[in-house]
Amino acid sequence: MLEYLERLAAQGELLYQDDTSVRMLSLRGANLKARAEAEALGCSRSKERTGMYTTALVVQVGEQTICLYYSGRAQAGENLTALLEQRQASLDKPLVMSDALSHNAADETALIRCHCLAHGRRQFSDLADVFPQEGAVVIEALTQVFDHDEHARHAQLSPAARLAYHQAYSRPLMDALKAWLDPQCTERLVEPHSALGKAIAYMQGHWETLTRFFSVEHAPLDNNLVERALKRCSRQRKNSLFYKTAYSAYIASGLTSLIAPCLHAGVNALESLVALQEHRPEVFAAPEAWFPWTSQARLVPP
Repeated sequence: MLEYLERLAAQGELLYQDDTSVRMLSLRGANLKARAEAEALGCSRSKERTGMYTTALVVQVGEQTICLYYSGRAQAGENLTALLEQRQASLDKPLVMSDALSHNAADETALIRCHCLAHGRRQFSDLADVFPQEGAVVIEALTQVFDHDEHARHAQLSPAARLAYHQAYSRPLMDALKAWLDPQCTERLVEPHSALGKAIAYMQGHWETLTRFFSVEHAPLDNNLVERALKRCSRQRKNSLFYKTAYSAYIASGLTSLIAPCLHAGVNALESLVALQEHRPEVFAAPEAWFPWTSQARLVPP
């Protein structure tokens, strides 16, 4: 079932990606061993990657939502690349939303990258006490843009109508904002290496991907969906602290990948997992009939 979910997710038109840290005792032991070997050779650190990550990939496939989780050494961009290797070559490039961290970088030629506008806004809201006037310019403009997106959602606009709405109402706001941002550093109105200068540079450096929502249909404004999905892993990390082995983390990630779509589909996750076990031969024969959003009709008593 999990492999079939992955193949289905690879065909999705909109993907969200992010990762968070995870603790695995076996990999931590490997890190300590590698560090000791590096010190014995006179090196300051091992050249091998020592980080441990749980990646969440949230995928919109039609009206359904699939959440896939992966734990190990691989970062979010590497897990995304592996997933998209299963994508049909005849399909258009998928939209991929993330923050601008390097962990999320994948084969950018195979996708349409969107960056999280909420991350850009947060950099200015964090500086509101220090730079109230400058921060207010950015925050006010972006607040109106998010309000427009909320209106489009409540009005249930079609993707084409939503795009036209943002082009008519949000694009002038973003153009005016860019006209304010550009001279701040070029004319030395702001110190480029200050916190405010770096926040401005972030917006300028990712302007095309931050404003994808008024050039491409379906493009989201923020990465909140996958950040909420990662909270399940954060709670697990807080409650149990660590996994003993990489394999146990793999099992937990697989189970979470089966449970999360149930939550999005409004299906009892326990009943769904029990059904997969009780109907094991049928699941192997036709896994597409046992997705959370398709299996309920089969389980209702006559």
